[in-house]
Amino acid sequence: MQNFDNLIGGEWRAGSSYSPNLNPSNLADVLGQYTQGDASHVEAAVAAATAAFPAWATSGIQARSDALDKIGTEILARKEELGTLLAREEGKTKAEGIGEATRAGQIFKFFAGECLRLSGEVLPSVRPNIGVEITREPVGVVGLITPWNFPIAIPAWKIAPALAFGNCVVLKPADLVPGSAWALSEIIHRSGIPAGVFNLVMGRGSVIGNALVNHPGIHAISFTGSVGVGRNIAIQCVTNHKKVQLEMGGKNPQVILDDADLAQAVELSVQSAFYSTGQRCTASSRLIVTEGIYPKFIEAMKARMAKIKVGDALAQGTDIGPVSSKSQLDQDMEYIAIGKGEGATLAAGGELLKLETDGYYMSPALFSETAAAMRINKEEIFGPVASVIRVKNYEEALATANDTEFGLSAGIATTSLKYATHFKRHSQAGMVMVNLPTAGVDYHVPFGGRKGSSYGPREQGKYAQEFFTTVKTAYTLA
Repeated sequence: MQNFDNLIGGEWRAGSSYSPNLNPSNLADVLGQYTQGDASHVEAAVAAATAAFPAWATSGIQARSDALDKIGTEILARKEELGTLLAREEGKTKAEGIGEATRAGQIFKFFAGECLRLSGEVLPSVRPNIGVEITREPVGVVGLITPWNFPIAIPAWKIAPALAFGNCVVLKPADLVPGSAWALSEIIHRSGIPAGVFNLVMGRGSVIGNALVNHPGIHAISFTGSVGVGRNIAIQCVTNHKKVQLEMGGKNPQVILDDADLAQAVELSVQSAFYSTGQRCTASSRLIVTEGIYPKFIEAMKARMAKIKVGDALAQGTDIGPVSSKSQLDQDMEYIAIGKGEGATLAAGGELLKLETDGYYMSPALFSETAAAMRINKEEIFGPVASVIRVKNYEEALATANDTEFGLSAGIATTSLKYATHFKRHSQAGMVMVNLPTAGVDYHVPFGGRKGSSYGPREQGKYAQEFFTTVKTAYTLA
């Protein structure tokens, strides 16, 4: 069994213990033993990053661009290998894993270009004979804390802009899925980036995450994960004067109006709610349906769901893999019980499955006859569980869609330009989809939400510079 260590200051360093990385499709399959770091590893990583920062922050932009391009090229060349690894450790299908690895490579390629596109301004002063220059500089040493549901794409979309804009990095990946992050780190290690510029520290969030957030040598924290943890991080960062960026939960609405194309509405609802086992912060867990199309929609959803094949993530023909962990599966099944207890009708699925291999399998669940105030419509479940809310008209649908503490992604299925245009303007979400799944975004445009879903500058695209750089204004007397 291979052991995998932390990367600190350009060297691989073992922790005090190792933890097995299990395949949720087959619990007998162990991908390897991944080291468990502690506060001393964070201390060493921050020291290495701090030492490397002055030279990296002022290094030539072509060298940075070349390094990021090299990383992206290798990821794309190994996308099937990396996608298979991802599917084994996280549980999404092999096709989805390869797609995610491809996206990670594209992200590094994009930010290789952004290295060369960072711009500023030259303005005249309101005072005579004085010039004003506005430039962007790196923030410093940044801590990146990433989740388990996108174990290579989310690290990529944080690491790539951080490095592109001259920052040094300490990455703490989710303890559940260290394999993809370790493979990415090994590629970065061989890219020619100087020792200490990028560091990997694996281990428990309560240990590594807390040490990063509270370390005085960390200048910024970018976090993707749960609402509760994110709010605590925000408090600690503000208290310690650190820049902070949070991507947290979602309870995303998908509105289906009477005039919608039924087949299209059903397909995008199934894709949004259940694919990737529903373990996406942009997944639609609230299907808000106007009363004219409601009966047909329920029956069509049940028929479509009957065709979904749940199985081993690596098996050909699998549509949906297992839930990623036992604790997540337990949470999903707990919400199934909560929904029934609240009086909702379990229209389809929601059962534990026994397959050829021992894994965390369940059938996607659809609740009908639900009320907007039910817990299953208010709280993020983060699994293949969706509920249908019946409404009278578009106006009630919009109000119901916005009646949530979250505001990440929202969708509408309609053939009406009037309603589509109105929804895009009045939806209280950071991202709006018209006749498309709510889950599925591009890497070159901003990602993020409103209300309880996000805090701080947007991620991805050119908007990433808002978090990973700081603005300097310089005055010069002519």
